[in-house]
Amino acid sequence: MTTENIPKIILHLHLDGSLDLDLAVKWLHEDGYNYTKEQVKKLLSVDKDCHNLNDYLTKFTIPCSLLTTKERLEEATYTLLKKLASENVVYAEIRFAPLKHQAKGLTKDDAIKTVIKGKEKATKDYNIDCSLILCCMRDSSKEDNLQVVSLAKKYQTALDLAGAENIYKTKDFKYIFDYAKKENIPYTIHAGEASGKDSINSALDFGTKRLGHGIRCIEDKETLDRIKKEKVLLEICLTSNYQTEAIKGKHPIEELYNQGINISINTDNDTVSNINITEEYNRILKETNLTIKDLVKCNYNSIDYLFTSNEIKDKLKSIYKNINI
Repeated sequence: MTTENIPKIILHLHLDGSLDLDLAVKWLHEDGYNYTKEQVKKLLSVDKDCHNLNDYLTKFTIPCSLLTTKERLEEATYTLLKKLASENVVYAEIRFAPLKHQAKGLTKDDAIKTVIKGKEKATKDYNIDCSLILCCMRDSSKEDNLQVVSLAKKYQTALDLAGAENIYKTKDFKYIFDYAKKENIPYTIHAGEASGKDSINSALDFGTKRLGHGIRCIEDKETLDRIKKEKVLLEICLTSNYQTEAIKGKHPIEELYNQGINISINTDNDTVSNINITEEYNRILKETNLTIKDLVKCNYNSIDYLFTSNEIKDKLKSIYKNINI
């Protein structure tokens, strides 16, 4: 078995950070900007000048300015899932922030319904299962974030908290997850990327069983032990972690895996990080002692953490149980 034909599960993938370059070029031309594809790639993807999460987040400005109509949001969702299916992704969770797509009068409801429409069309056409995660934003108001929680309940999606973690402290967003728990809405939380143990422990205090990134738990034994004890899954994005300099030196993915922590392997943002999931797998095999068998095990171990039905979980488990390596 090769990395190309491993059935893959992706749990941490941002829609706006994975915008297809050809679509971006087309829409920029429609909006009066005569950029070449190479120029657009430079505008949307990080380079050596990226040194932290805040630098990385600047690459979302143009995608968010483009994804402001129903037609574009639907096509972006459909095209992303089509690409993932071609990379043998059998299940994906795509996250986006409804608050970031309203510049041209689109409502939060409109944005969510449109992404759902694109998702449903792609899952039918390409035989890929998908769930959606709505992102509350650290730089948004309490009122706006609570509206997003309500919408997650309405549309039966999961929730996330995203944004500049080192500027807006995780502990200040307890109100989001108190409401989510009250409404039985599943959630993950970005924590342990730009900030360390305090951010992670706040997320754990909120009851999360998944951490977006979470890799800085490696810096503190008590936090690491708590993640093990509480059986929390880390959504690891190796290339992105290097680009944001959340990690300097060797990435801890292998050490975390060997300590028995459940991890999933993700790209975070295909376009911003200039990566795809197969390339991410290849990089892990090259830079660590992990094997294809280990990568398959990571996928299998992530299934119980998915924001989806038991029926889909059972289907995915049968796929991995039947793999011969």
